[in-house]
Amino acid sequence: MTAVASLPETPTTEALQAAFADFLQIDVSAGDAAQDTLNTYRRQVRQFLLWCDRQDIAPAAARPEQIKQYRRWLVEHCKFKPTTVALKLSVVRRFYQAAFECRLIAANPANGIRPPREKRDPAERISYLEKSEVEQLLAAVPTGDSLKARRDRLLLALMALEGPRTVELHRANISDLVQQGRNRGIRVCGKRNIRIVPLTPQIAQLLADYIDKRQDNGDHLRPDEPLFVAVGNRAGGQRLTRRGLRTIVDGYLKQAQLKHTPGRTISAHSLRHTAGTLALRSGAELRQVQDLLGHADPRTTCIYAHVADRWENNPALKLGIEF
Repeated sequence: MTAVASLPETPTTEALQAAFADFLQIDVSAGDAAQDTLNTYRRQVRQFLLWCDRQDIAPAAARPEQIKQYRRWLVEHCKFKPTTVALKLSVVRRFYQAAFECRLIAANPANGIRPPREKRDPAERISYLEKSEVEQLLAAVPTGDSLKARRDRLLLALMALEGPRTVELHRANISDLVQQGRNRGIRVCGKRNIRIVPLTPQIAQLLADYIDKRQDNGDHLRPDEPLFVAVGNRAGGQRLTRRGLRTIVDGYLKQAQLKHTPGRTISAHSLRHTAGTLALRSGAELRQVQDLLGHADPRTTCIYAHVADRWENNPALKLGIEF
């Protein structure tokens, strides 16, 4: 009779990390995860392992109640929001699942450990600009012919009207430019899929102007070159980082006096909310906006419709009471 291999009593942390490294390469996004995603997974696991070390907990011997203690630390000490806690617990759960599948541990201690419930109204997180404010923001970009002006005008128009994520613009290369007949677009790699962002004729012209200026400056625009590049002496020509994108947007928001107003703060991600909200308000169908923004779940897109409906169809407006 063949003996069944027994589990090691206390696998080392290094063994757990090796199993997780294999998981990242083989299982995440079916083996085709973006580097940003892999870095996020590694960063979350490092934070958990550091916490275990400070608590004198052997990660391989962690029990469910200790995972709950980690959750409490994230909430009370780190003051993370429920959505952030959910991400961190999800990565810890996958960390242990990788160890379980490699037969390093007998059970996954993070299974069933849920994050705190989100107590905020989901629609409350949606901050966006009105149409007139989008025009005000675009007017803040210098009208000059410099590469920076052309890039920034394109970026702001693209983000506010078409709603791509900053990470999608960060990843885009010259090879991601798409032309079908007279139509132009940009192929972007989102969270779970690849889609084409169709450009309006005006934004397509801004893109052409930006590309022409890069070529005039001596850029040969090879297919693997980044679409959006930094401008300046230090990082000029290098891929524009996500932080760089946010800095550009924040700069123009402040210049246009739109960054902070009573009851509202606008960020780079708010431009994505702006695109979704204004599109639905102008009569676009929900499915069309879902496709434009790359939402996997139509319920995510519905939040934009709910935002508009809340203010425009407030039942109290129908009462007709004067005071």
